[in-house]
Amino acid sequence: MNLISHEEVQFPGLGLKFNVDPVAFRIGSFEVYWYGILIAAALVICIALALKQAKKNNFPDTLIYDTMLVTIPCAIIGARAYYVIFNWSTYKDNLKSIFDTRAGGLAVYGGIIACLLGLLIMCKIRKIPFTSLVDYCIVYLPLGQAIGRWGNFFNQEAFGTTTTAPWGMWSESTRTYLVRFCPELYALSPVHPTFLYESIADLLIFIILLQVRKKSTHSFETASTYFILYGAFRFFIEGLRTDSLYIGTTGIRASQALSLFLLFFGLFYIAYAHLKNWEKKPFPAKLYVDVSGEKESAGSEAEEEEEAEGEAAEEGESEEASGAEDKSEDEEKSEDEKEAEEVDKSEDEEDSEDNDKKDSKTKD
Repeated sequence: MNLISHEEVQFPGLGLKFNVDPVAFRIGSFEVYWYGILIAAALVICIALALKQAKKNNFPDTLIYDTMLVTIPCAIIGARAYYVIFNWSTYKDNLKSIFDTRAGGLAVYGGIIACLLGLLIMCKIRKIPFTSLVDYCIVYLPLGQAIGRWGNFFNQEAFGTTTTAPWGMWSESTRTYLVRFCPELYALSPVHPTFLYESIADLLIFIILLQVRKKSTHSFETASTYFILYGAFRFFIEGLRTDSLYIGTTGIRASQALSLFLLFFGLFYIAYAHLKNWEKKPFPAKLYVDVSGEKESAGSEAEEEEEAEGEAAEEGESEEASGAEDKSEDEEKSEDEKEAEEVDKSEDEEDSEDNDKKDSKTKD
């Protein structure tokens, strides 16, 4: 939760100071926050990388858009629902505030759980192997988290307890928050920049998952590796934070408990998958249809048809021409025959006259 609009953020041990404003720019009375810009940038970068690497990993690129359409609303709804459930006392008397996400209150784990459920439903409907889809797409999740965590820096939130480490962070927001919610801590001391810890950890996880996905042959192995690594990092980072959500009045941090569960689940699943030799399932062949290829094929077919029509027309013209030539030849032949008949006729007449003369002489 942001307490100060514009302030100076210090890293005393490093001698660094930054002027920070959670609002990137304003359009009239409408404010655009850095947090939203970073989330949008993370989404665009992850989608671009997923599309670029799809062919190399034999993944149908059309599924990336379908996955995006499912995961974006699921992530927002799930992240908000998780935060509200574990912070119910804040919202139970003012239900309208549940929908006011601009005031803060999104939990990463809630978004991840909702996205997995949404993708599971989509895969069941479309008969797509869920584990293969998740194994490809989950690689980009920690990259998006690494970018999005810097929104916590601009909002001056999600920081840890006080520390004497040289990279400790201090601002008026951290002091005000500690005075209000953590009176047992010395508010003028720097705090752990836990957003930075998680951003670095997420970037390392992203690099590791790229290698795991490339070499893995077992179903859901890449996803399980993410659960193990993120669960381990988040368990320790969550223990430092001052804004953790708790399970009822147990004093157990919800994200720590879920991190442990994911860690052990991932380890168990990978071991069992190797034992049973659960190999990755292929995607349906229909998902690999190349639209541009279809267009090219259709174009080539049309060209072939045009060529065939052209050849037929040429053949027709040649036949007409040959027919005309034959006709002219026939006409010439008929004229010659007429002339020959006339010559024969004249010769016959001459012969007849000669015979008549001879007969007359004989009579004489």
